Amino acid sequence: MKVIDLFAGCGGFSTGFMQAGFYISKAVEFDVSIANTYQLNHPDTKTLVADIGTIDNHQNFSEGEADIIIGGPPCQGFSMAGARIRGGFIDDPRNYLFKHYFNVVKIVKPEIFIIENVKGILTMSKGAIFKEIVSLFSDKKNFGGDKYYVHHKVVNGLNFGIPQQRERVIIIGCKNKDFDIEDLFARTRETILAKQPDYFNRVTVWDAISNIPAPTENGECVALPIKSAYQKYLSSNSAILYNNTATNHSDIAIKRMQHIKQGDNWTCLEEEIHSVHSGAYGRLEKMGVSPTITTRFDTPSGGKFIHPVENRTLTPREAARIQSFPDDFIFYGKKSSICKQIGNAVPPKIAYFLANLTRSLLNENSN
Repeated sequence: MKVIDLFAGCGGFSTGFMQAGFYISKAVEFDVSIANTYQLNHPDTKTLVADIGTIDNHQNFSEGEADIIIGGPPCQGFSMAGARIRGGFIDDPRNYLFKHYFNVVKIVKPEIFIIENVKGILTMSKGAIFKEIVSLFSDKKNFGGDKYYVHHKVVNGLNFGIPQQRERVIIIGCKNKDFDIEDLFARTRETILAKQPDYFNRVTVWDAISNIPAPTENGECVALPIKSAYQKYLSSNSAILYNNTATNHSDIAIKRMQHIKQGDNWTCLEEEIHSVHSGAYGRLEKMGVSPTITTRFDTPSGGKFIHPVENRTLTPREAARIQSFPDDFIFYGKKSSICKQIGNAVPPKIAYFLANLTRSLLNENSN
């Protein structure tokens, strides 16, 4: 079964689908550095490194070339064009990212599409934007007589055996056949449990990162013995870990971190820290879980990203573990790009679940 990944990023969504046996035939990523990471980790995928607005046409896509389209149009694109949404939403230039995702679906007409996004999309403009998205995919005029039945569900990384409080909305469209999304999620869970009984078990930060040794200058190190089922799940044939580099913190930042215990943040310091993040200078708890891994996990003021026992923030490898990336996935580029790649990615364990769900839905449609 062929998959097209739009807004592919470094490839978290693709990785989960590949782990489930799907073939990613094509991917689109605008950022050259991020696309490089995607290509090096997915060498068999045709990667289009371009602005999707320049390639959402019949020269680059064709009807029936893929069974599934996945991706998450960046949420900045969802905005209102005046009070009357019907005439303005799809043609509002501020919504171009969603529009181009929609255009590719119109051309390819996959059996299923999946959109991953921030859950705020459900309530933007009092829900009008989300209703319009559903309406666009449900309109037979847009798909030559076909229509998509669209359902959504808010998911949390914690419920997929990921040590991270990460809420996202999953929007699934199925061509010409309705489905019960709650039943589908429940059955997919049972299917995975039958093969992998530990898959959905609660995982702590320490379960994820305790066998990652101290950071090195070049990021390469030898993994310590496996200490949890989660570490075993993400381990690779090679014992070498990559991207395990530490941020070079200022003396002031290090002194601040020295005073912060597990679970505490800047409020325990005798000074005012100016940050947009209420959890700035937060130290992770060994037996707890992480907040959403963002693109600023390397910065103490960026949130609760200080290592449980060391006076530094998470390394990219540690953040990747918390995001459920396998150990053989290597991130390339400058530090800022790597942090962006990891923070914006769809956790592969969630993607793997969605891939299994998709297979079940496709099998039902073929019967």
